[in-house]
Amino acid sequence: MRDYTEKVISSQRIYEGRIINLRIDSVELPDGSTGRREVVEYAGAVAVVAVNEKRETYLVRQYRHAVGKTLLEIPAGKIEPGEDIYSCARRELLEETGYTATNIKKIISFFSTPGFTTEKLHVFLAGGLRLEKQNLDCDEFIDVVTVSLERALDMIWTGEICDAKSVAGILAAHNMIEKNRGSIESFFNGRC
Repeated sequence: MRDYTEKVISSQRIYEGRIINLRIDSVELPDGSTGRREVVEYAGAVAVVAVNEKRETYLVRQYRHAVGKTLLEIPAGKIEPGEDIYSCARRELLEETGYTATNIKKIISFFSTPGFTTEKLHVFLAGGLRLEKQNLDCDEFIDVVTVSLERALDMIWTGEICDAKSVAGILAAHNMIEKNRGSIESFFNGRC
């Protein structure tokens, strides 16, 4: 197997922000030539597919400025410095939907766009849900939408759900639940 590793020759941070940093790396390519890589540094994030005993999931509707559209997504958010991913998943679920989860399990992790960002997403499946109180950040305006898991799948195919984390998360969660006799409880109890 060939080695395609690129060796960093120099790196320059050109922007430091509240959410992201941007750097430009000069790299030596596998053939000895040089290239430039623009890298968006991001701490990483979690996303949660919360499914109740009726096989309904809780989605959030919010405006996304970068794409200029209101999107329907699974609850998600940035991992804070020093925060473990499980605590982050529980925090984001409560903040955005108002629900807590008795059971929560990581089902998939992936790099969102490895061509230019360090962002890694961790998707969780949550069950044993209990409504408490939504606790949005001061700059968040979110509506919670409840749909059946099957309807959420249809919404992927029609483009109503179109962001990568939600598509991957809903498909993975559905697959995990189906492997466990279609039951969220069986998934967490390890009966299958």
